[in-house]
Amino acid sequence: MTSSPVIPPTNVEELFSLYEGRGHERYGEAITQLQHALQCAALARAAGADDNLVAAALFHDVGHLVIDVLTGPDNSSEPWDDDHEAVGARILAPILGPLVAQPVALHVTAKRWRCTREPEYYDTLSPASQVSLKAQGGLLSELECDRFEAHPGFIDALALRRWDDTAKAPDLEVGSLDDYWEMINSLAAGW
Repeated sequence: MTSSPVIPPTNVEELFSLYEGRGHERYGEAITQLQHALQCAALARAAGADDNLVAAALFHDVGHLVIDVLTGPDNSSEPWDDDHEAVGARILAPILGPLVAQPVALHVTAKRWRCTREPEYYDTLSPASQVSLKAQGGLLSELECDRFEAHPGFIDALALRRWDDTAKAPDLEVGSLDDYWEMINSLAAGW
C-alpha cells in the first residue's frame, strides 16, 4: 500500500521530507526506496565520485516517489513504465542543477545501452530490473547506442547505473539520510 500522494519537492527540505515520508516504500526489490538510495550514494562516495554524482546517486529514483502526483490517480501505466528518470531529472534540476539531474535522466538509457552492448549484463540485473527493461523501451538501436556514447553525460550515466544495479543488498547499513544534509544543501546553495 502506498502513501497518499505528495507534492513534488521544490527545495532541499522538501526533498528530504519526501524520502523520510515515503522512503519506506518498496518498488519491486527486496529493499526500500530509502535503503536503495543510501546504498547507491554510499557506493558513489566509495568510488570517489564528486558531490554532484553522489547527489544523483542518492536521488536517482525520486521520480518513483512522486509519479502518482504527476500522472494523476488514473495513471494506468505499470509501475515499471513510469518515466521516473525524466520525472526525477525535472524535479532535481531546479533544486540541485543540471550536473545532478543529467545522470538521473540518463540512468535508464544506460541500462538499455548496457543490455544492447553487453548482452551478458542482462543476466546480472535483478528480476524487477529485467521486467522493467521491456517497458522502458528494451534494447537500443545501433544509432541510439552511437548517440548515447557521444553524449557528454555518458560516463556518469554508466557509473550511476553500476551503483544502481549493485545497491540492492538487504540489511546493509550505510548510514542515514542526515549524512548527506550538509553536502546537498551546499550543492543547492552553489546552484
